[in-house]
Amino acid sequence: MAVDVAEGKGVEVAPERWLEARLALRRAADRFTELLSTVPDPSVRATKSWTVAQTAAHMASLTWACTTIADPGARTSRDDRLNNQFDKTNVDNVRDFNDLLLRQYVEERDLGVLTERIQRDVAAVLAVTDGRVPTEAVDWLGGSRLPLAGLVAHLSNELHIHGWDIARAARAPWKIPPRDAALFFELFLVGVVRYGYGGLIDSTPRAARRRIAVQFRSKYTSPTTLVLDGTRDGTGNRGRVTAEPPARDDDVLLSFHPPSLNLMLFGRFSRARVALTGRVFVWGPRPWLLPAFLRTVHMPNN
Repeated sequence: MAVDVAEGKGVEVAPERWLEARLALRRAADRFTELLSTVPDPSVRATKSWTVAQTAAHMASLTWACTTIADPGARTSRDDRLNNQFDKTNVDNVRDFNDLLLRQYVEERDLGVLTERIQRDVAAVLAVTDGRVPTEAVDWLGGSRLPLAGLVAHLSNELHIHGWDIARAARAPWKIPPRDAALFFELFLVGVVRYGYGGLIDSTPRAARRRIAVQFRSKYTSPTTLVLDGTRDGTGNRGRVTAEPPARDDDVLLSFHPPSLNLMLFGRFSRARVALTGRVFVWGPRPWLLPAFLRTVHMPNN
């Protein structure tokens, strides 16, 4: 199915990049489930809210949910309650969506069983997306849309982030491959901006009454500028976010190490930490505008 011309304008995903995204998901699932097999105590806390077992169950619920997004024929397995939550979710209430999945769809907490479910559903996502166009538009939370390649990159990133949570709890090593991590920014984050983010950021503070352009650079991605326009549009609204080619007058230039940026965006690393290590470096004509940009363009922290 081709992308609607109103969605994903100018988006291209090279065949080799699509293959890379699919292989990255396979690797992430294998590493995540291997990590689960080494955890001595599933009841130890991995995040503020979840134990290792609950975090693994969250990933099992999320991999299952992604099968229903990737395969339109599987959507009948999502009932009206879940569909309603799916449609009204934004970055600040995504916890409600995750909690509903855990309460209603994945009651299992045995790590061995959860490992099998994660591997099964990741295999299902890869099977149902095999041979499809990576720029095909699919539904996402809050009435947003994203390319199929973005869905795959998102699932890889969830395995990376929650693998980091579990590894820290178990005091086990966990490295996120930079090239794989870069797919989240390139295919998911930029993808959902270009395809239409719906109500994902509806709950965020009102954008500053000006235009803020942040140029993102890394050796693993092409330079891309995300623009938060806080001026009023033709309908009187503020806070429109777009992806544009880099320009000389961009307000902020941000170079990033992909794993560190992702861990920062999802609240695992502080901005001070990544700045001090040089893994995220900010400069440009108006670098002080970055906090205002990130108050609107941000990710969930669970």
